[in-house]
Amino acid sequence: MIEQFKIGDDFQKFGKDGFDAVFGSFGEVNKGFQAIAAEWTDYSKKAFEDSTNAFEQIIGAKSVEQAVEIQSKYVKKAYEAHIAELTKLGEMYASLMQSAFRPHVR
Repeated sequence: MIEQFKIGDDFQKFGKDGFDAVFGSFGEVNKGFQAIAAEWTDYSKKAFEDSTNAFEQIIGAKSVEQAVEIQSKYVKKAYEAHIAELTKLGEMYASLMQSAFRPHVR
């Protein structure tokens, strides 16, 4: 009879550990997605500010050549920032997936 209680206790512990592991993983995944959303929001705000600034500079250009130069600089900067952001987000997603599939035992 004592052995039956031990088996029951072991089963309850196993279930609790599994439950804790699953919800620990969900919590980390949720935090990861929140960080990614915050990063994307910050990038979007910065990109909008940069495009608005470039537009204002183009409007104030004294010549077509100056306007083309401003636009070219903006496009190059925007492209480089976009590639850097995609790289950063890719790294964040990879880290998130590694974290999500790592065993979470408490």
